[in-house]
Amino acid sequence: MDLLTELTILVLAAFVGFEVISKVPNTLHTPLMSATNAIHGIVLLGGLLLIGEASGFLDELLLVIAIAFGTINVVGGFLVTDRMLEMFKRRD
Repeated sequence: MDLLTELTILVLAAFVGFEVISKVPNTLHTPLMSATNAIHGIVLLGGLLLIGEASGFLDELLLVIAIAFGTINVVGGFLVTDRMLEMFKRRD
């Protein structure tokens, strides 16, 4: 595929993802956060596996960015999920 096709797919995927996520009711945000944590965990693992085989500055830069964003999303997702689960604990 050429660069224009790949960029078109990326933009369309981002738009569809935004539209789908914005339509999710509040009661489903915690299960959805768990699913996205799993997806970003896979992205993080894939980036860590591929960075050892990367050749060239651009490949390494893109993998470092993917690993950083995946880490931010996983940690942030777990913090938000933990905070939401705290609301359901009984208070003494």
